[in-house]
This record gives sequence, C-alpha cells and structure tokens, in this order.
Amino acid sequence: MRGFSGRALRVRLANLLYVRAGVENLPSALAGAADRLSVVLPWGSLLAAVARPTVDVLRSIRALAQPDAVLTIVLGVDPARDRAELHRLGLASLFDASLASRVAEGYALAGFTLGCVRPLAQVELARWPSTWARRLAHGRGRTLLEINATAARGG
Repeated sequence: MRGFSGRALRVRLANLLYVRAGVENLPSALAGAADRLSVVLPWGSLLAAVARPTVDVLRSIRALAQPDAVLTIVLGVDPARDRAELHRLGLASLFDASLASRVAEGYALAGFTLGCVRPLAQVELARWPSTWARRLAHGRGRTLLEINATAARGG
C-alpha cells in the first residue's frame, strides 16, 4: 500500500485514503465520507456479500456513503473455471433470472436503491482503472455484470 499511497501523494490526490480493513470492520471515521463507491471484481466473501447479498456487509458499505452516493459493483466469473468457488460461496446460480430481484431486496434493506443490474461487455471492463480488470478483459468465457445503486437518504 505504501507504493500506491506514495504515488497518490506525488500526483496530489489529497482526497484519497487507503485503508487496510475488512469490509465488516471499517473505521467509523470514514462514515459518510464517500460520494462514490466502487467494488471491482470482488472475490471470496466480498463477492458473496455483494452478489447474494449479505445485508450486514452492505450496511457497512452504506455507512461509508453520503446520501445519494453512487455504488458501482463489477462482477466477473468464469462459470466453468470458478464452479467450485461459486458452489462453496453458495453462488452456484449467481447469474440466473432472479438475480436482479434478489439484489434489489437485499440492497434496499441495507439502505441502497437499485438502479440497474446489467451485462458488462469485455471492452467496458478494460476501461476500469485496474490492472486485474484490464487483464481479465482480454480473456474469454467470463460472465460480467455491473450493479448500480444509490445510497438512500437517511439510510
């Protein structure tokens, strides 16, 4: 993290803060600090929390947000390669027809209003400022989705 934070200082990104913490244990000093939140290509428990969804974890994310803050989540899995991990996380049917309704209900309980759940094209993934996103954008067989939500007022 030192390398990234040093680079941020050199290019004068004074509004950037790196925190090493689990989403369940974020510092309370960050409450209400964000006007935009992104979760890009989560894996493991974070993938499960945003895709299943897990209301307590989403509430931790919501606590970071100002009212009307935008939350964007980019999901990407390879149904064949990732089958065992998706099964372990209880996400074997991650991209079925009920995903949008499951997400809407869970996000609402956590204080978000769902905007949309939409397929994401490989070229769109390549535009995210992440080396991992750019690397995966050139692969094949990966199912990509974007979830957009807004932090509700008083949420």
